[in-house]
Amino acid sequence: MAQQIGPVYAAYQWGQAATGLSNRTVVDSVPPEMLHLVDPHWYQFPPMNPLWHGILGFVIGVLGIISVVGNGMVVYIFSATKTLRTPSNLLVVNLAFSDFCMMLTMSPPMVINCYYETWVLGPFMCELYALFGSIFGCASIWSMTMIALDRYNVIVKGIAAKPMTIKTALLRILFIWAFALLWTILPMVGWNRYVPEGNMTACGTDYLTKDWFHRSYILVYSFFVYFLPLFVIIYSYYFILQAVSAHEKQMREQAKKMNVASLRSAEAQNASTEAKLAKVALTTISLWFIAWTPYLVINYSGIFETAAISPLFTIWGSVFAKANAVYNPIVYAISHPKYKQALEKKFPSLSCAASSDDSTSVASGATTVTDDKSVA
Repeated sequence: MAQQIGPVYAAYQWGQAATGLSNRTVVDSVPPEMLHLVDPHWYQFPPMNPLWHGILGFVIGVLGIISVVGNGMVVYIFSATKTLRTPSNLLVVNLAFSDFCMMLTMSPPMVINCYYETWVLGPFMCELYALFGSIFGCASIWSMTMIALDRYNVIVKGIAAKPMTIKTALLRILFIWAFALLWTILPMVGWNRYVPEGNMTACGTDYLTKDWFHRSYILVYSFFVYFLPLFVIIYSYYFILQAVSAHEKQMREQAKKMNVASLRSAEAQNASTEAKLAKVALTTISLWFIAWTPYLVINYSGIFETAAISPLFTIWGSVFAKANAVYNPIVYAISHPKYKQALEKKFPSLSCAASSDDSTSVASGATTVTDDKSVA
């Protein structure tokens, strides 16, 4: 591959010189040992403005610090608080752990490479970086999917649902990591490969190789790690909202028969379970879609050649996907009232907990439609 890149680059330089144009490209600063991984597509682009590298490095650095601290606190508080050590919350802890590991392994290398404005850590670290991004990203996605399925089981099926046990939760977590590891290893053994992205400061899957054997990996991978989880999450929350809406309607009818305004307290009337779940569902699906769609668009633009992919364009996939590791602890943990109470006790200065003792958990998905009480 290295022997093929030389003539391509030489021809490009000759053409640029012949037309009187600058022959500098985004690949110029790439170390020689990395050139065999760089697709000829990137030789047509001039170097990125150093300002973009500075902005990207700063943003990823800040996101890394927030994510490591935020997810680390989630893991610690859920693990150290007895009332939070439930089977369902093991999935939340697994999600936080995955996001913690993602930014711990992704942020420092990217900050270093943004400083040097190219990948300086060598081919093996490039593959390792992409491998970590794949496994932790996949684990986070399927952790969110399992959380949605657990909420569906508890809320939609109600008392007929088979409750999740510690063993069941651990088996699901084992499946998540085994599944993620499978997709991570495949590019290392020949089905696709890990290469530098267009900005040359990060690495990911190869979506520019014309061989459909390699392109097929992107298609199959996107089905199992994007479309299928997204469908399951939307499906779960759709029926959760339907079940809670029906339950709310029953309570209003029962209150009418009893000639009372509501069976709930005044505080609960102002923030019904239905409204809370609708907000959580909309937030979860929206943020999930925003986080992973840019990477899908970039990969599909490459394999279907539907749009010209520039080095600057590849930045957005990195930023949005890594930002997902920052707001996951907010959506899945901080919105959990019992977590907020534990946070207030262990970190009073950082607490955002409400002063009242709210026992109804919406974010954890452990609300049943039969008795409207949290069992998480």
